[in-house]
Formats: sequence, C-alpha cells, structure tokens
Amino acid sequence: MTVRTPRVWILALGLLAGVSLSAQTKPILLRMATVAPKASPWVDELQRMGQAWAEKTSSRVRFVAHGDLASESSVITRLGTGGFEMAALSIVGLAQLDEAFNVLAVPFFFQSDAEMIHVLGKLTPLLKQRLEAKKLHLVLWGHGGWVQVFSKQPIRTVAELQSAKLFTSEGDAKMVAWYTTNGFHAVPLAASEIPKQLKLPTGAIDATPAVPPLALTMQFYKDAPNMLDIRVAPLVAGVVISDAAWTRLSQEDRTVMLGIAAETEKKLFANAASLDASHVKEMQASGLKVITLDNAAAATFRATADKLTASQRGSMIPADVYDLAVRERNAIRK
Repeated sequence: MTVRTPRVWILALGLLAGVSLSAQTKPILLRMATVAPKASPWVDELQRMGQAWAEKTSSRVRFVAHGDLASESSVITRLGTGGFEMAALSIVGLAQLDEAFNVLAVPFFFQSDAEMIHVLGKLTPLLKQRLEAKKLHLVLWGHGGWVQVFSKQPIRTVAELQSAKLFTSEGDAKMVAWYTTNGFHAVPLAASEIPKQLKLPTGAIDATPAVPPLALTMQFYKDAPNMLDIRVAPLVAGVVISDAAWTRLSQEDRTVMLGIAAETEKKLFANAASLDASHVKEMQASGLKVITLDNAAAATFRATADKLTASQRGSMIPADVYDLAVRERNAIRK
C-alpha cells in the first residue's frame, strides 16, 4: 500500500496538470473592429500582425479584423461587450473615449512626421493611463498619412473652405459646434456615407477631409476630384484591446504580442509617406486635380487655423494635455 499510493498521486497530479495545460492553451480569439475598409493597406498590415501572433504563440492567440463598420460610435458600443475584443480607432473615435486624444488632430498643429512622432512619444504614457481608466489597453499606434481636403469644386482660400458643406464624423457634438462657431458649414455623418453623399448632385456634403489612400480605396475622389494639398493633420490611429480580453492572455503571450505590434507600428509609420504619394499619383492618372497653394496663401491658412484651434484648449482638449503638446512640439522645432 505504501508503494502504490505515491503512484496514484503521481497519476492524479499528471491528469490535473494535463487539464490545466489544456485550459491554458485553449485558443483565444481576438476580433478587431474598424471603420477602415477591408481592402485598405492598414487592415492588411494588421492582419499580418495577427498571423504573426498566431505563429509566435503556437495558435494560443488568434486574430481576425472586421473592417467597413458603419461608424466609430458603433465600434465603441460593441467593444468588449458586443462581439469585439479589439478596435482600431482614429483620433475621432479615441476622442469619444477621452477628449485628450483631440490634441493629435488639431488642424495645422504639426508640420512634419518628426514633430508628430516626438509629441506622440511624450504623450503616450499619459494617454495610456486615460485608456486604462476606461478598461482599455493600447496595443499600438498607427499612421494613416496626412489629411487633405477633397472637394467637388476647387478650394483655395479659408473663405471657400468655410462655405463648403464639409464632412465631419458623427458622434462629436462639440466638434460640430466648434466648426459652426468659427464660420464653417460642418455636416456630421458616418464615414460610410461619404461616397454616397458626394455622388449625389445635391448631397449633404460637397467636401471632405481625408487621407489619399482612403479617397482611392473608397473611390470618392471621382466625385470630389479636387484635392487641396495643404496637409491638415496626420491621421493618427490607435489599436486598443478590452481589459477583459487582455487579462485572459498569459504574460508570456502579451509580451510576444506587444513585440510584434511594435514592429507593425514601425511599418505603418515608415510606409505612410510613400502610400500617400503613390495613391495621389494613381488618382491623378484618373483625373484628380491637385491644388498647391503658394507660400502666401498657405501662410494665411495656417495663421487662420492657429487662431481658431487655440480655442480648443480647455474646451475640447484638457488644458494640461494641450500645453504639454505645445511645449514638446515647440521644443523639437527649436
């Protein structure tokens, strides 16, 4: 009896270990929602990231991206509780979670990728804390290129831009009010409505800010064939994961995933400029007219924008976040 008992316990412990190991290795499916088109280069890159996650975790983590969702408001509503564990959100969507993110989309605030990347690096710890307060974790940043203005009729002045029926993302009443207060005619819509409304002779909008890859992918440049080459702002985006999904992952798998995500982030930032250029060139071959302002006209745009966007401090962007961004941007300019 004294000989057999240890063997029984060893067998029992082995069975228990097998059960535990099975539970730990059960695949975790991470479904990511985004309004970005499924055929876009950004979703393609995120899919490659997900494939790498599966390979490096021996399929303990699986990933699938669902693009073309109607609006970022709907993405946020379903994040964590409505069928999606992850989301890729533009600053518009992130700002619905916390207004601090608005600082990354202030028109004409940045003049180069270098400025944006420096400020983003300085703000990231603070912005991560704000997301964690909402039970979300930042996985990586994305760079979708520089926002330009596409319009049915050529736009060359601030006055012409103010008179245009300008698309703005739905779900942000403060932004609509800010536009209106400053003399713009902003029309809040779901991003999926842009092609439809531009195609209509009397659509709700006749101009929209957008990055070139999006204009080409969604094909709305054909109905808004004038692009004001003014580089309004970089399109920064963030991929987030719900706390419920994050805590299900082992620390080992989290480390692997974040390492791969960091490499994906580098690619997205490194490829942004070439994607912009190649997509503009392709659209020009199909009739897009690029409107380039002379130095005086561009300076007028920027001077007007500086006056207008300063009013966002404290009302649409927390004052401490705005001041930190200004300080770091000015520091790198020096």
